[in-house]
Amino acid sequence: MNTHLTRRAVLARAVVAFGATAFGSLSPRPAAAHKTHVIEITRFKFAPAKLKASPGDTITWINRDIAPHTATAMDNSWDSGTVRRGESKSVQITEGFIDGYFCRFHPMMNTQLEIVPHD
Repeated sequence: MNTHLTRRAVLARAVVAFGATAFGSLSPRPAAAHKTHVIEITRFKFAPAKLKASPGDTITWINRDIAPHTATAMDNSWDSGTVRRGESKSVQITEGFIDGYFCRFHPMMNTQLEIVPHD
């Protein structure tokens, strides 16, 4: 066996291993997992009142109240539709999602989401 070629092969492997270690952090990060956030509607309030969510996440409203409600964007760009007692409705957050919302039936019920980029 040629010792010179063996040393060259070992050196080549070491260079490849070093490169993979040194430059591995430059490879793209895996896509962040999208989350589902649950907001309960109870006593004519959205709970939690404040929520951080990211594009691609889903928000599900569950109505635990006696009256029907909606989750409707302040500019009407999205709407959960009517959520009757015991029902749930979901909306997926997209880029440019309007973060303020209210109930069409009870406009005093309003709140704000905080839309943040995925980590």
